[in-house]
Amino acid sequence: MDFVSLIDLTILNPDCSIDDKKRICEEAISHQFAAVCVHHYYVKDAARLLEGEKVKVCTVIGFPFGYTATVSKIDEIKRAIIDDTDELDVVINIAAVKSGHWNHIKNDIDSITIAAHLRGRVIKIVFETSLLTKDEIKRLCEICNEKGVDFVKTSNGFNGSRANEEMVRFLKENHSSKIIIKAAGGIKTKKQAETLIRAGADLLGTSSGLAFV
Repeated sequence: MDFVSLIDLTILNPDCSIDDKKRICEEAISHQFAAVCVHHYYVKDAARLLEGEKVKVCTVIGFPFGYTATVSKIDEIKRAIIDDTDELDVVINIAAVKSGHWNHIKNDIDSITIAAHLRGRVIKIVFETSLLTKDEIKRLCEICNEKGVDFVKTSNGFNGSRANEEMVRFLKENHSSKIIIKAAGGIKTKKQAETLIRAGADLLGTSSGLAFV
């Protein structure tokens, strides 16, 4: 299996340095990964290092728990776009989901999707599936279908969650065929990656991309 074009090479640990960012950008260019996913603080540097390359720049919004107010997420999105990010991984407000505040969730997803699309950027909605019930995930899928998001992502990997075959299949079954499924969280081996892709994942988020190539 050719994994290269299916991997967002990710480095989001809080103690990463500018040298770490430079290294993964060089790795992404060398192997032509799909994108490099970095903290907003490093977006401008990554964009400069990847200028003229096919590798996209991705950043996280509302990271890692999604509790940020919608207006704050929109401001983060605008600033990340000014710094030249191509794609935005936005964490849903998990507390709002667990509280059944679906109107808030609908407004949140609608607002951030519009903010990204008006500026021609790709929006990925991060679910944190290990913290949610299947009924909650299904409801989120319905909202994402309605609002026209580009991707849904299983998790950001910072809440103890691991991407698994069953969840990828569940997301695939409940999403519009137009929405791309990104699996992330604990993907460390080639065997894991192959299993997730066969289950229906279109893209993988991992810090272990080199192990697959």
